[in-house]
Amino acid sequence: MKNADAKLALFLAVLFLGGCASTGDNAAGRGASTDPFESVNRKIYKVNDTLDKAILKPVATGYKAVAPSPVHDGVRNFFSNINDVIVIVNDLLQLKFAQAASDTGRFAANSTVGLLGLVDVASRMGLPKHNEDFGQTLGVWGLDTGPYLVLPLFGPSNARDGVGLIGDFTLDPVTYVDPTGIRLGLSGVRTVDTRANLLRAGGILDQAALDPYTFLRDAYLQRRRSLVYDGSPPLEDYEDFGDFEDPESAAPTNVPVPATSPDPAQK
Repeated sequence: MKNADAKLALFLAVLFLGGCASTGDNAAGRGASTDPFESVNRKIYKVNDTLDKAILKPVATGYKAVAPSPVHDGVRNFFSNINDVIVIVNDLLQLKFAQAASDTGRFAANSTVGLLGLVDVASRMGLPKHNEDFGQTLGVWGLDTGPYLVLPLFGPSNARDGVGLIGDFTLDPVTYVDPTGIRLGLSGVRTVDTRANLLRAGGILDQAALDPYTFLRDAYLQRRRSLVYDGSPPLEDYEDFGDFEDPESAAPTNVPVPATSPDPAQK
């Protein structure tokens, strides 16, 4: 019943966003920096940030300090290997068949020779890690990002990526782990490990940004746009500046030169 409900919610959400479908630049979120719910988003951001500083960040800091590097690397590799299942499905949905073959080989190698993904042997074999999710797939299909959103506990998102989370949840192997205690334990460890990997980035954010909310929003939107275009987003269209003329490239105008008075010494 749980899986059926998730699939139904995903189907209805895709139908809803389908009415906003577009192509070209719009598919990757041109103009997606609009934040019509900024006042609400800022409140949710503040709650998320408070919970993070009170609970998640201290736990992640302690985990990184206590866990030896091999353990930390093994945990990160393990969950990265699980994530490759989501990547492979989205490769196929985006018709990236060569990448799907590479990622399938990567998953097979790490799941066997790499001891269930604890060791990343695939990267040494020339099978790199790729980043694909259902939010990106919806973008490739032509769905607009919709408004920027800050989701409780999840953080920065938008309407399209929020729907994508449902698809990713449905594809995530951890979702189907029983009993519930083990599933929740795996989810908790993954959350702490992910936060531990972001500790340095969080410090840079606190030091560099006058307004962390705006900085994080803009960085998120730019990164998601880049991912939809596989790292090569098209240049922004500056049609509004079509009448602007570069003063250095403009043709010189005939400026009258004032007559000079004769040199007194020549009189």
